[in-house]
Amino acid sequence: MRAWRALCAVVVLLFLGQPVHAQDAPIPGGIILTLDQDRLFLDSAYGKASVERERAATKALEAENARIEAELVAEEQELTRKRGTLPAEEFSALAAEFDAKVERIRAEQDEKSRDLVRAREADRQAFLRAAIPALAELMGELGAVAILDKSQVFLSLSAIDVTDEAIVKVDAVLPAETAP
Repeated sequence: MRAWRALCAVVVLLFLGQPVHAQDAPIPGGIILTLDQDRLFLDSAYGKASVERERAATKALEAENARIEAELVAEEQELTRKRGTLPAEEFSALAAEFDAKVERIRAEQDEKSRDLVRAREADRQAFLRAAIPALAELMGELGAVAILDKSQVFLSLSAIDVTDEAIVKVDAVLPAETAP
């Protein structure tokens, strides 16, 4: 029995000697908040500027695609017209060149479209990284221990949704002019 007590005392001393991490300690009365990430981005000045820039770039790409399509249709019609006047091998060579040109242009335009998607995602990621200090400040002001994405919460009271307050905080530190 005495050996058991001694062993327990050693275990307790070893346990007490270990460092305690703040996140392991219970926080009494900690508040958990929710946030709609999409609305935070879309309703912020930065997000609105980013969406407008994306909209303009998409419109420009669509106009470019329409112009290229019209040029290719005209070129194809001209090639079709020449079909009856050219030797078969010469026409085949021209048709193969045209097909290669169409494929090259399609690949280039698809890459431009993917660039728009990548830019949109990069804007959102940059926004969220830049918004973290404002969100941390909001957490501190409200005595919160966490902010959860509203879309991942099964059930909550609307009183813990701080999206509107977060937009105000983020707009104060990340105005539209900072959007790339």
